[in-house]
Amino acid sequence: MNHRSTRVKPRLARAFALSFAAFAVTSVSYTVFPAPAEAQSYRFTNVVVEGNARVSSGTILSYAGISRGQSVSGGELNDAYQKVLGSGLFETVEFVPSGSTLVIKVTEFPVVSRISIEGNRKVSDDALMSVLTTKVRGVYSPSDAEADAANMTKMYEAKGQLVATVTPKIIRRSDNRVDVVFEVTEGKGVEIERLSFVGNRNYSDSRLRRVLETKQAGALRFIIGRDTYTEDRIQFDKQVLTDFYTSRGYIDFQVLNVAAEFSRERNAYFLTFNVREGQKYEFGNITVSSEIAEALEEDFAKVNKIRPGQTYSPLAVENSIDRMEALALKKGIDFLRVEPVVTRNQRSQTLDIEFKLTRGPRVFVERIDIEGNQTTLDRVVRQKFKVVEGDPFNPRQIRASAERIRALGFFSNADVETRQGSAPDQMIVDVNVTEKPTGSFTFGGNYSVSDGANLIASFSEANFLGRGQSLSFSLTTDIDDGSLSFNFVEPAFLGRDVAFGFSAGLGTSQPGYAEYNIERAYVSPRLTFPVSEHGSLTLNYRAEMARITDDDDYSDGDVTYYAQQIQDDIAADWETTSSVGYSYSYDTRRSGLSSNSGILFKFGQDFAGPVGGDISYTKTSFELTGRTKVWNEEITLMATLEGGILDAGDDSSVANRYFNSSSIIRGFETGGIGPRSTDNDAALGGNYYAVARLDAQFPLGLPEEYGLSGGLFFDYGSVWGLDDTDDIYSGSDDLHWRSVIGASVFWTTPLGPLRFNFSKALQKEDYDEEQTFDLTISTSF
Repeated sequence: MNHRSTRVKPRLARAFALSFAAFAVTSVSYTVFPAPAEAQSYRFTNVVVEGNARVSSGTILSYAGISRGQSVSGGELNDAYQKVLGSGLFETVEFVPSGSTLVIKVTEFPVVSRISIEGNRKVSDDALMSVLTTKVRGVYSPSDAEADAANMTKMYEAKGQLVATVTPKIIRRSDNRVDVVFEVTEGKGVEIERLSFVGNRNYSDSRLRRVLETKQAGALRFIIGRDTYTEDRIQFDKQVLTDFYTSRGYIDFQVLNVAAEFSRERNAYFLTFNVREGQKYEFGNITVSSEIAEALEEDFAKVNKIRPGQTYSPLAVENSIDRMEALALKKGIDFLRVEPVVTRNQRSQTLDIEFKLTRGPRVFVERIDIEGNQTTLDRVVRQKFKVVEGDPFNPRQIRASAERIRALGFFSNADVETRQGSAPDQMIVDVNVTEKPTGSFTFGGNYSVSDGANLIASFSEANFLGRGQSLSFSLTTDIDDGSLSFNFVEPAFLGRDVAFGFSAGLGTSQPGYAEYNIERAYVSPRLTFPVSEHGSLTLNYRAEMARITDDDDYSDGDVTYYAQQIQDDIAADWETTSSVGYSYSYDTRRSGLSSNSGILFKFGQDFAGPVGGDISYTKTSFELTGRTKVWNEEITLMATLEGGILDAGDDSSVANRYFNSSSIIRGFETGGIGPRSTDNDAALGGNYYAVARLDAQFPLGLPEEYGLSGGLFFDYGSVWGLDDTDDIYSGSDDLHWRSVIGASVFWTTPLGPLRFNFSKALQKEDYDEEQTFDLTISTSF
C-alpha cells in the first residue's frame, strides 16, 4: 500500500502543477483577448482606437478587419491583433475588450531625428551610411535597424574584420523622436598567417601565391589590405588559379576545396588550397572543316597560328576563332560560326582541334541597352562593340566586347547579357555596369643617386567627363629644377579606332653631367592607329623652344671647341625646333595569366628642319625586347637590344645628343661614358648609342608578402661619335665598348616598385665615371 502511494503522489503533484500553470496562462492572456479554448464569440458595437497620431484610425481598423456589429470569435480577435502588430507601424499594440466596445491601444514607432555611427576607424561614415535603410525623418523600425547593423558587419567582413560587431541603440527625444546610434566595435582584422597548397607538383607554393589576389600577412601588414580573409576574394582566387593552370595545358585542373582554419588564438587564418593538377596537354592535329560552300577550308587554315606540339591554351583557340570569323566578315560571309571540336588523346596527352565552319542561325542585334553608367557616356561603352543595331548577332563578338568593356578600367563590375528581342530572330544586348573612381591625386617624391630627390605632385583622370579620355598633370621640382607637364588622350578620335594625343610641358633642368641649365617648353600632338593585330603606328609633331642658361665655366678665358659651342648656344638664347616623326610598335605581350613570353619591337624617326625651326637633325631609334619564363616560371629572362642615331651635321647640339643614363647602360653615372672635353672634363654626349642588356629575375626564398626578389644583369654597349674630334679626350669619340655585371634587389612596396642595383664594370675607359650603386623606380616589361 505504501509502495503504491509513493507512485501516485508524484503524478498528482504534476497534474496539480500543470493545472495551476494553465490557469495562470489563461488568466494573463485574457486581459488582452479571450482564450480561444472557451470558443467565446464577441459582438462589438463600437471600436475605439487610442494612441495613434500619424496613422489614421481607419488604416488601423483596415488592418484589424473588425467591423462594428460583427460577431468575432476569440481566435479571430487574436488574428486581428497579430495583423495590426505585424503591420510594422507600431511599437506596441493592445486589444482591450470592454463590454460591447473594443479599445485598440497603439504606440507608434518614433521618427528618426538623427543617425550617428560611433567607434568606426577602419571604415568611413560615408561608406557605412551607404548601406543603411534607416533614414532621417523616417519612421524608426527595430527590424530595419537590425538589418542595417548586419549590413555594416558584412562590410567589415569584406575587409577582413571578422570580429567586428555593430549594435543599434536609440536615444529617445521629445515629441516621439529618437536618435539612432550604431555602436561599432571593430576589433582586429583576422589576417592570413599562412597560405599553402596541397596537390601541386609542377608549380611551387611561391609561384602559385604570386597568382592569387589573397596574400599572407607580412612585415607590411599595416599597409597591405590583401592579407585579410574575405570570402569573395577566395572565390575569385579559385577562378584565377583555374585559369592559370588551364592556360598552361592542365585542362583537368580542379580546386577541390579551400580549408580555412582559425589559429588557437582566433586572430589569424591558415588557408590551404587543395588542388588536383591533372596531366599537361599539348596541341595535336589542327584541322579545318567547312559546311559552307563559299568558306574554303584552305583559306581559313592559313589564318590559324596554332602549331602541333605547342602547350594547349584556351586563349590560342579563341584567337584562331577570332581570326577565322574576321576573315569571314572580310569575305562577306554572314552568320558563319566556328565551333572547335576537341578530341583528347589520352596516351600521347595531346588535343586534336577541328575548327568546324558552320552556318549559324540568322539572328540580328535589335538594340544595345546600357544601364548603370551615371558619368560615363553611352558612346564610350558602345565603342567597345564591333557590332551595331541591325548587324548579325555573334555570341563570341559579344563576349569579346564584354572583355573590352572591363578592360577600360572604368567599372568595378560590367555584366553583358543577351535576351530575345521583339522577334525570334532579334536579340537585345543588355550592358549593366557599376562605375568606380577613375581619378587620382598623388603627392610624394622620387630619388635618384645621380640627380638627388624631387618632389612630385600629379593629378590624373582616366575617364575625363565620362568621355573615356585620359587627362593628367604632373609637377616635379627640387631646389634648382622644376617641370610641369600635361597629357591628354582621346582613344576614339572622331569615333574611329584612332587615338589622338596631346602633350605639353615646360621646365628647367640641370643635368648631373654638366654645370649649365637647360630650359625647355614644348607642345606635341600625335595620332596612333592600329595597322595589324599586334602592330600600331604613331605620327607625331613636336614644337620646342629651348635654351642653355649662362654658366661661369664657359664664360671666361680660352675655351675649347665644344666649350665654345656651348657658349654659342648660350648666346643664341631661345632656339626653336620643329619636328615631325613616326614610330612603329609591334607588341605581342599579353596582360593576364598566359603572358609567359612576348616581344616588343619599336622603330621610330624624327625629322627636324623640313617644317621650320632653328635646328635641323634626323633622329632614329629602335628597340627589340623579348621575355620568357623558365624553370616552372620561377625565373624570368629578358633580353633587350636598343640603339639610336643622331644625324645633325654641324648643327649637333648638346641638348639633342645621347647621354648615358641608367636606362642605357647601368653601372655608370649619367653622362659617365662617351666623349669628354679636355677643357673641364665635361660630358659632351654622342651622336650614337647602342646597348645589349640581359636580365634575370628570380625569387629569393623569402615570404612573398615581403615583396622582395633578386636579379642579375649584364650590359654591353657604348655612347660615341661627334662631328669634330678636336679638343676632346684622345679616343673618347671612338667606339669603345663597355660591359657591366651586376645584381639587383626588387622591392614591391605600397609606395611603388623599387630596384636596388649593385654593379661592377668589366670594361671601361680611364675617363669613365663608374657608379656601383643605384636606386631607381622599377619598371615592368
